[in-house]
Amino acid sequence: MTIGFDAKRYFLNRTGLGNYSRDLVRILEQYYPDNTYLKYTPRLDDNDLSKKALIEEKIRLPKSTFNRAFPALWRSFGIASDLLNDGVELFHGLTGEIPRGLKARGIKSVVTIHDLIFLRYPELYKPIDRWIYNKKFQLAVNHADKIIAISEQTKSDIIDYYAIPEHKIEVIYQGCHPAFKVPKSDDEQDKLRLKYNLPKDFLLNVGSIEKRKNVLQIVKAIQDIDIPLLIIGKKTPYLEEINRYIIANKLERKVIVKHGFTMEELSTIYSMASIFIYPSIFEGFGIPIIEALYAGTPVITTNSGVFPEAGGPSSCYVDPSNVDEINLAIKRILSDSQTSARMISQGRHYVQKFNDEKIASELINCYQSLL
Repeated sequence: MTIGFDAKRYFLNRTGLGNYSRDLVRILEQYYPDNTYLKYTPRLDDNDLSKKALIEEKIRLPKSTFNRAFPALWRSFGIASDLLNDGVELFHGLTGEIPRGLKARGIKSVVTIHDLIFLRYPELYKPIDRWIYNKKFQLAVNHADKIIAISEQTKSDIIDYYAIPEHKIEVIYQGCHPAFKVPKSDDEQDKLRLKYNLPKDFLLNVGSIEKRKNVLQIVKAIQDIDIPLLIIGKKTPYLEEINRYIIANKLERKVIVKHGFTMEELSTIYSMASIFIYPSIFEGFGIPIIEALYAGTPVITTNSGVFPEAGGPSSCYVDPSNVDEINLAIKRILSDSQTSARMISQGRHYVQKFNDEKIASELINCYQSLL
């Protein structure tokens, strides 16, 4: 098979959607190397990932002067002709979008929908952003031959909001970077602790620091906890709100905020943490939970939505709006080594359902069902 991917975020996004795109292509190339995988992107950044792709000649950029000048139009309209010329049999839109003109050229299409948060929580988005997302997603789910939802929660939302027949949607979970699956030595942990001046023991939260992630609730919950909280994420307006609370309550020594780690470093930090805390209001899936389970770290997360689907039976579930409940969950795990050990052991067993080989097989079966 010759498969084309919308690789804009594969090359240009270093977090969530980019990680999904890179991991999906990586595991397909690893387990099904006989296929041809072409990555279509409007441009490249000057980084090692782009240089490697250029060497391997599996990348496709806009060819004409017009398409290079108007890359958004190329992604929506011009790319279909390029796919046909390259002999692409199936196109996979990895981040909720597919171009027009595929059916007319006999090219099958798959689109991954990660979440419909903009419909569930419209107050979190500007009206113009909601309108754009809705138009793109409506086009994608109605015109794609197959829809991949990254969780049962997302599948349910697609059916509820867009009235898409259930048989058109397949749930294929997201994998995670292989670095999280490699055990970390004490020496690796000590070197990283020294490099970034990290405490010996800490609680951990990782992700984009935005209001729906509910990080402020963690800060409020750890005020009488003896070990500090490490928050990993880039600076945002919501972080400024968190910082104001930290200063007002004299918590500067209890909360550490950092960002800019490699995946290898991040996976080591996960393995060093006493507990991973993720009381998000809503997610399409929640890949940081999977990362924590692979790293052997107990998880506290939200008791509704997709979170039990990601965290499995061994994670600790709380009401994300209840600071006292989060506080008590932290204290219980920290004070009971048997509970912590059980959560780690059972979590490592549960997370195997998200292993790369299984995901790759499900993706290939999805593709082959259309050809």
